[in-house]
Amino acid sequence: MASGLAIPDSTRLPASGVSRVASYRLVWLTCLALAGLVTAPAHEFTITPVTIVLTGDGGFQAEIGLDADALALGLPLEADSEEVARGMRELGEGQFESAVQRARDAVRDDIRIAFDSAPADFGVQFPHHGTPAAAEADPPTVLGALARLTGIVPAGSRELAIRLPAKYKTVSLQIHSPDLETPSSVLLDPGQASPPIPLVDTGREIPRQGVFSSYLKLGFTHIVPKGLDHILFVLGLFLLSTRWRPLLYQVTAFTVAHSVTLALSMQGVVSLPERFVETLIALSISWVAIENIATSELKPWRLALVFCFGLLHGLGFAGVLSELGMPDGQFLAALLSFNLGVELGQVSVVLMAFAVLGRFRNLEGYRRYVIFPCSAAIAATGLWWAVTRALG
Repeated sequence: MASGLAIPDSTRLPASGVSRVASYRLVWLTCLALAGLVTAPAHEFTITPVTIVLTGDGGFQAEIGLDADALALGLPLEADSEEVARGMRELGEGQFESAVQRARDAVRDDIRIAFDSAPADFGVQFPHHGTPAAAEADPPTVLGALARLTGIVPAGSRELAIRLPAKYKTVSLQIHSPDLETPSSVLLDPGQASPPIPLVDTGREIPRQGVFSSYLKLGFTHIVPKGLDHILFVLGLFLLSTRWRPLLYQVTAFTVAHSVTLALSMQGVVSLPERFVETLIALSISWVAIENIATSELKPWRLALVFCFGLLHGLGFAGVLSELGMPDGQFLAALLSFNLGVELGQVSVVLMAFAVLGRFRNLEGYRRYVIFPCSAAIAATGLWWAVTRALG
């Protein structure tokens, strides 16, 4: 059959030889992944804060940050907090009391506190239950995000040690004793037992357990996988252009800026309300993504904006370090190693993005079929975060 018409192949990108179907699949998988980031809230404890206070009347009180609801239902601590809280509310009275007891037993089984190598017995309470700290929490919770342990200190005890299992993440431990001029601070890797910590002033320095490696890991995990907002910001920088030089300029400006405010904030020179900072970080994500749609070239104002946005992200990083605390006498080492971990996390994001999209970057349809929809998804996610953070 003769025909003078050439039927276009609608399954291919113009002059690219790349399947349009494959490209759309890539884009929609990306969008679905971003949607998953928005809709799966959880109490994610990158750091497990543990504070132990010797009360001076022969007792001790320990407070530990954890997801009590997940323990009550026997679920992983990373479980979707909305689903977990809903499950707690749906329990009958008898079932609820059994679940609370299960959480208490889990804490007793998980946590070991010893005085002079002798394990201590303790009671467990969830003081946030029934208070605004639990009722108004976001992500939601029923029992709260704190366990309070109380027990007796054996007479004459001179040392304390503690161990939590690896599921509680990195442990930031502080011990307050009336016989110590300043609190003792120790950072523990997941699952790591503390050294014996003096409860009286012996003049012996507490052994430091891998400050550099611990803070390096914290910096890295704050980006991958915990720092979803920072990941999307870096992806926004990656998507601007198919050339490496614009990406290098942007990442350099971002790195210098967040390093400056991270250091200044930890020294107490700069401080802004957390909700304000987190809302602006979300808006910065949307801004770079929208600019990716509006322009394909690196403009001077883009570098200036990326630098300003880096200042904001540095304040966000400082919030993590403030929660963790800095080891006495090793401030600079902890700060530098945390910052290095952040940089390694950002580099990992760029390398992963290149592994997924690198083969498409020099093809004619890349901007239309990859940059536009991916940037639109990132912009929408950032705007959603901005609204929810601003509203608290």
